Amino acid sequence: MSLQVDTVLASGSEHPSPGGQYSYRVLGPCCRLFDREELPWPCCRLAWRSKEPSWRRVGRRFVADLAARRCPSYAVELLQPGARPTRTVITLFPQRLAPGLQEWWYSKLPGSLEAGNLAPPPPALAP
Repeated sequence: MSLQVDTVLASGSEHPSPGGQYSYRVLGPCCRLFDREELPWPCCRLAWRSKEPSWRRVGRRFVADLAARRCPSYAVELLQPGARPTRTVITLFPQRLAPGLQEWWYSKLPGSLEAGNLAPPPPALAP
């Protein structure tokens, strides 16, 4: 069962990992992108069951990662006991973004590129 979230974790807040092995400090929300240039070249087979993939990469190089677009991703600093803090990106897969928050996080609309669109809209209150 997944938990639906409609707010962003505050920058600078500290949280324990789901397993409790480490804690992390949130640096801010981010998008997890998939680099199409890292795809392997098409392989040669004796028989193709569908259309053969092209050697040319058409379209954008970086696209939203389909596996993570419904879950919040954050740039974090891992705070491990006895080690220096390490910066990485964490995707909280057990959580699901509310529809309004998902639209802000991974929007395809031109209005999402505006300079003033730095924070998500406030969560809708239930009547």
